[in-house]
Amino acid sequence: MAATSASPVSNTDFDEIIKIMWGNEVKEDVFQRWKQGFRFSSDEPTALIQNEGGPCAVIAPVQAYILKSLINDTSKKALNWHELESELVSKLLIRALCEILSQAYAGNKFILVQLKESEVLAQGAMSNLTRDQDFHPENQPSSDHLYFHSQLRTLSFESSEEVEAYYLERIDMLRETFGVLLFLYSVLCTKGVEALHCEVTDPTEPFVDGEYGYGSQCLINLMITGRAVAHVWNYDQDICGLKLKGINQQSKVGFLTLLEHLRYCEVGSFLKNPISPVWVLGSETHLTVLFSFEKRLVSAETPSEVARRIFKSFDPEGNNFIAADLLQDVMTMLDLVSEPEYVDIMRKKLDSENLGIILLSSFMEEFFPEETVTIPDTFTVYHYNGLMRSCPNNKVLYQEGNAVLLETHMSSVMESNGMLTCLQTKWPSIELQWLSGYTPSLN
Repeated sequence: MAATSASPVSNTDFDEIIKIMWGNEVKEDVFQRWKQGFRFSSDEPTALIQNEGGPCAVIAPVQAYILKSLINDTSKKALNWHELESELVSKLLIRALCEILSQAYAGNKFILVQLKESEVLAQGAMSNLTRDQDFHPENQPSSDHLYFHSQLRTLSFESSEEVEAYYLERIDMLRETFGVLLFLYSVLCTKGVEALHCEVTDPTEPFVDGEYGYGSQCLINLMITGRAVAHVWNYDQDICGLKLKGINQQSKVGFLTLLEHLRYCEVGSFLKNPISPVWVLGSETHLTVLFSFEKRLVSAETPSEVARRIFKSFDPEGNNFIAADLLQDVMTMLDLVSEPEYVDIMRKKLDSENLGIILLSSFMEEFFPEETVTIPDTFTVYHYNGLMRSCPNNKVLYQEGNAVLLETHMSSVMESNGMLTCLQTKWPSIELQWLSGYTPSLN
């Protein structure tokens, strides 16, 4: 493992990344909310603790990737995943961080951001430091954020394996006061200013809210998928001539949000149906995580799911129909027979009243009749909330629940039960019973 000594991030780019993160001003009270390391609960070895509101935009996605590794590594489940040794837990954390960094990787180098003094102690020399300001504690600025930003240094690596080895040797750096921020800056620097500007819809809107310290959807998406886009639908959508960017492929871990029930957004299948049965859950102000060891809850897209998604891509208004003259384009994208003569026959069949539209239901019934549903009717789920004050007895523990999918297409919406309402955006007929008798909080 060798960190390069050349500076991979210019001071100008670093200043721009700080602006992307905080806006034009870093507020001290907001910065204080983000001052924490990656620490695990004494009551649940693999559950991260969140001290204050705000950094859940990083902590919850990292937790989701820890759980993804845990679920996919059956040997750890056999070891009793509630009682893993700290060394194994540290490796799970580092694996999660490396996976998030790899998704953000823009093809140049992996950039890790550190504090200068810790790097001096670790390396015993200045040669690997990429900014040349000397560290003198007596010259420390009066505010924490000024001190922190004056001491940031970067190291570059060629591969995620080198990053993993580096983190393994310096695990304490991740656990200490600025661990979460240092990792977040590493993700932003690895992504790069150019790529961030390309994906972010509004560069003037910072990743961290200046009043409450909450992470933006751009930041959440960056941590979950590697794309710093503002929307959670599939692909890019053209809304009144404005191109709005979304998620471009099936995510490794998912995302569900209460805001979809409130009709503030639409979560696409790439996030609703991730590769692993782990979902970051969003309330209006906080992020938590739901997960299950039942792998049948997720799968690669079925042909009918692909068809539904592609049809909807021609229906940006969500009307569940398209203009009849778009039928050939849809059929072409789905590799269906798309010769003009055949398309004309199908257009007349699907639009028998000559209204000039094709209904989604008619299209699916014709080309993709119902597929056998393989999702189990009952399964066990677990919920994580990193805020101690939001957990029973102030203990950060995974809350276990039994889920049932009822044989109905109607959902019983309970505004007072945010958890159920959020999960019904994916499973409309789901009902839950929590072993503790207490419904976990999304806040």
